[in-house]
Amino acid sequence: MVAQVVVDVVHSNVAKPFSYLIPEGMEPVVGSRVTVPLGRRTVDGFVVGLADENQLDCPPEKLRPISKMLDEYPALLPAMLELAREIAGETHCPLSEALRLMLPAAMRTGRIKQKQETCVTLTCADAEAEAVKMKRAPKRAMLLRLLADGRTRSLAELSQLVKDPRESLKALEEAGLVRLSQREVFRSPYGEEDEKPSTQPPLTPGQQEALDSMLPAMERGEGAFLLHGVTGSGKTEVYLAMASRALEMGKGAIILVPEIALTPQMVRWFRSRFGPATAVLHSRLTDGQRYDEWRRIRLGDARIVVGARSAIFAPVEDLGLIVIDEEHEQTYLSDKHPRYDARRVAHSRCRREGATLVLSSATPSILSFAMARRGDYTLVEMPKRVADRPLPAVTIVDMRKELEAGNRSIFSALLIQKLRECLDSGQQAMLFLNRRGFHTFVSCRSCGYVVKCDACDVSMTLHRDANDPAADRLRCHLCGAERVPPETCPECGSKYIRFFGSGTQRVEEEMHKLFPGVPTVRMDIDTTKGRDAHARLLDDFGKGRAKVLIGTQMIAKGLDFPNVTLVGVVAADMTLNLPDYRARERTFQLLTQVAGRAGRAQTPGQVVIQTYKPEDACIQTAAQQDYRAFFEMEFSRRRTGLYPPFTLLARLLVESANEMEAQQMNERLYDTLQTYLISHPLQKKRTLMVRADAAPVKRIRGQYRYHVLLKLFDHPDASPLLSLLSELTSLSDERCKIYCEVNPATMM
Repeated sequence: MVAQVVVDVVHSNVAKPFSYLIPEGMEPVVGSRVTVPLGRRTVDGFVVGLADENQLDCPPEKLRPISKMLDEYPALLPAMLELAREIAGETHCPLSEALRLMLPAAMRTGRIKQKQETCVTLTCADAEAEAVKMKRAPKRAMLLRLLADGRTRSLAELSQLVKDPRESLKALEEAGLVRLSQREVFRSPYGEEDEKPSTQPPLTPGQQEALDSMLPAMERGEGAFLLHGVTGSGKTEVYLAMASRALEMGKGAIILVPEIALTPQMVRWFRSRFGPATAVLHSRLTDGQRYDEWRRIRLGDARIVVGARSAIFAPVEDLGLIVIDEEHEQTYLSDKHPRYDARRVAHSRCRREGATLVLSSATPSILSFAMARRGDYTLVEMPKRVADRPLPAVTIVDMRKELEAGNRSIFSALLIQKLRECLDSGQQAMLFLNRRGFHTFVSCRSCGYVVKCDACDVSMTLHRDANDPAADRLRCHLCGAERVPPETCPECGSKYIRFFGSGTQRVEEEMHKLFPGVPTVRMDIDTTKGRDAHARLLDDFGKGRAKVLIGTQMIAKGLDFPNVTLVGVVAADMTLNLPDYRARERTFQLLTQVAGRAGRAQTPGQVVIQTYKPEDACIQTAAQQDYRAFFEMEFSRRRTGLYPPFTLLARLLVESANEMEAQQMNERLYDTLQTYLISHPLQKKRTLMVRADAAPVKRIRGQYRYHVLLKLFDHPDASPLLSLLSELTSLSDERCKIYCEVNPATMM
């Protein structure tokens, strides 16, 4: 027999499967990982097919044999191999690159192995009698008594009870009284504490109605739903009930969340309900934890997977359910090659594996809600909060009037008053500002110079060190570069260099000035870099050790803290004027989501939204928590402006360290597309715009960025043009990279 093997090397010269002889006694199957010779070296690969040697075009004696198998079971399920082929076709990447998405990186590179521990088992019939004989060996006697219950114990466990037991255990083994062996132990990402078991509470009428709408389809192994429920309506309990039914049916489930910050709380809920049947996958796990969680899933020990975007590739066999929580979030789109959309992958897996898809949000994307209206999804609505609790009362504050009244603080008088009332009553508050750092840019008031990053075309943000002002740094939020803040203008030498704008650090400092002694927690990228940092900070707030949670968009959604009765939005219009057609949609979503964190228990919630544009319809509808009104307004605006979902926006993005090369490649792509459209009149008729230009952020991490931007009608006739865009990415080389993006997550 011969195996068709795709080698784990990303290069066009080795993008096709190669044939290898299967040695006697080796039994690889499709999906097995193997080591094979390639030229003068040995590489890993994936078996993607099997054939009889008589079916080959070349004589078998010319084939080289597989060196060895890497796992005792096939790493790739058949459905996952088909999924990788689909992703490779859609993104025009080598199959080996798509296959890499399916496995933990450390497993692929061989950096991680199964963790083993020494364990001890009693082999004698009467441990107590043997212990009595050992009057001159008290340590051995104690060990025998500890093992007398017949339970196998680990060496680590015995070491906590008996000092340095290893030599004594060897002596007992030599006497035939115990047996020492090795067993695999899984590295746990959950810490020391086990979740207290919980049972399903009585469902509210709204939850039961939503469940009744979706369960019949799941039991038939079909269905795609958009679950639209207001914040606090109890959507998570619906996920838990559906996952429970999936387990009863002998099936598994994947629950995706958009932010790592949401993962600890979601995992806690699922582990308390399903215990060790729950696994977690996200990028903050250690290599060992990720490998072991993947193995638990692949071996069937864990049937429920909770995680961020990459968890969509979890090797769940007999998949019955995929839930995408906060489906509107752009984090479900990968910004690295291959650029997949976890929602599209979820659609494909559900269709391929006979599972039910549930997209869920209080503020669905315009595209998803439009698809539900035309019947692509079944719309399920939960318009009321649990126990008919009211939505929070929202007050909009005009910051222009605050400035006229002489208030120079970043907090309005009303927000300060509400904070005082909230804290005096023993409640908790959340303050939201979608910008980290202290000041957002540094500028010279004489010549207008703005300090920018040397490697990126963006201004640098001041980050302060509260303990050491000399340690203050300007930091680039794209590449992480740092520099000391200038004392004079680097351009004109003026001493009138000033700091402008506000970030979460400044909010935190203002909070401490106004309310000294009130403990706060700040959550942004700067404070959550360490492993378990998200869980630790949320635990401090959840257990009341901190009274105020300050943060960026990572605190705006999904979190559930019963004691939070006040939410303050410091600058509501910060994202409103970004150069992106979705800026209004994302502003509405952020404001609605963060407002929904207040009043989720018995005490009614209050929200204060500070803005310089209080009359804007986007802010007004968010304050009223009126999604349908916003949808109709935004849907009409996009119809008029011919933006998605009425059209497709596609682009070829070119990146190179050499600006001239990037620009020349961009012009070459533009000319190729124009030539194609001239020779294909039907495609030209469907194309509304083709434009070659520098990307809005022209340079990131030292790479110059240009793009060819297209707007075309969303119609089957457009597929040949989209295929051409994908094919043009093959012009990439080491010096100049080309990426194809359709409705990209960001136009920046």
